[in-house]
Amino acid sequence: MTAVVKGAEPAEPPVLSRHWGEPESWTLHSYETHNGYAALRNALQQSPDDIIEMVKASGLRGRGGAGFPVGVKWSFIPQTDPADPDAPDPRPHYLVVNADESEPGTCKDIPLMFASPHSLIEGAIIAAYAIRAAHAFIYVRGEVASVLRRLRTAVEEAYTAGYLGYDILGSGFDLELVVHAGAGAYICGEETALLDSLEGRRGQPRLRPPFPAVAGLYASPTVVNNVESIASVPPIIRNGVDWFRSMGTEKSPGFTLYSLSGHVARPGQYEAPLGVTLRELLDRAGGVRAGHRLKFWTPGGSSTPILTGDHLDAPLDYEGVGDAGSMLGTKALQIFDETTCVVRAVLRWTEFYAHESCGKCTPCREGTYWLVQLLARVEAGQGTEADLDIITDVTNSIVGKSFCALGDGAGSPIVSSLKYFRDEYLAHFDGGCPFDPHASTLFSDTDSGGDR
Repeated sequence: MTAVVKGAEPAEPPVLSRHWGEPESWTLHSYETHNGYAALRNALQQSPDDIIEMVKASGLRGRGGAGFPVGVKWSFIPQTDPADPDAPDPRPHYLVVNADESEPGTCKDIPLMFASPHSLIEGAIIAAYAIRAAHAFIYVRGEVASVLRRLRTAVEEAYTAGYLGYDILGSGFDLELVVHAGAGAYICGEETALLDSLEGRRGQPRLRPPFPAVAGLYASPTVVNNVESIASVPPIIRNGVDWFRSMGTEKSPGFTLYSLSGHVARPGQYEAPLGVTLRELLDRAGGVRAGHRLKFWTPGGSSTPILTGDHLDAPLDYEGVGDAGSMLGTKALQIFDETTCVVRAVLRWTEFYAHESCGKCTPCREGTYWLVQLLARVEAGQGTEADLDIITDVTNSIVGKSFCALGDGAGSPIVSSLKYFRDEYLAHFDGGCPFDPHASTLFSDTDSGGDR
């Protein structure tokens, strides 16, 4: 089960993004040219339990933010009848792919689906087979119409080729795959809010337990995985566990996509083994924009605590970033140079969270609103040092007390920015923001290049 098959890819990235630059890389013909759907044929010759054990042994961790082991999540799906352990579970099982990419700074799933939709489709078929699901859904943000069209075309190609539908490749396994367009709400990136939206209700997080593995979509056992998590499965099946574990670190094995944006010479998606450092990624991306230096950065989008230049050599895996005082999250590396006002950046992020709060719980609904008012007053130079204590108190009233993780995410940049840049907050009390407003925008239009 761990043997490397003939034609295996080399144990160095890129893997997911290797063929993105080829002409018509999104077509079935192009995908099959590069050994596409070979992993599916391999998987269908094994038992579903063997596939789950293989993914568990690989150590693949969820690429959507939390980093929970994918194979372990699959194994939570009950396979026996709760009322009769000797009988199979009579309830339908569902696979839901979370493609509602909306974390500020994150842009890895959308280009993956746009350039290589069949890698996601093949992974979804294998995952559905492993958890014994006959129905699967890919929940995509409705705003990305071009991705929706391309993904739906790829699904049609897969049906025509016999990779979807009834008796897939003569295996007796049936699967219906639906590409669903969401209405565009940040909260629907939370898995239970996504399930409510998929069922036709307003997207709001559910109380857990029960967890989706027990009562998810339509109150049935459900696995919810991120796009990159599912797309990483076919290479593992095709090349083996040892191949996958030859990359990354012991606790965070494999490859992943890092999104670099902001004040960097060549922003984009950089595929690398887990454990790479920001210093190494910046070398690939041409460094911080010419004539400037790194001031602060996010390791996993705006909902993760910010880090500074002192953390350039922190390993970008789940443990390394945790030790540095932040979270790997979605691996959205937003780079900010010395022209950026920290207070203004945090205000912009807080405005986003206030706008995207679903309003279900009081701490998040009311707390994010008041944080915006307080930060705006500080940024305008109208606050006092006492406001920083109030901001801290309000933040503490949200973090760990809201219904879902949105409240925690809203507090992360505030707490961390006060930790590293309190003096900059204090500087705003003497005449307002000390930065040129034109130079300190998050994505400026200056001619220094590479900052958008």
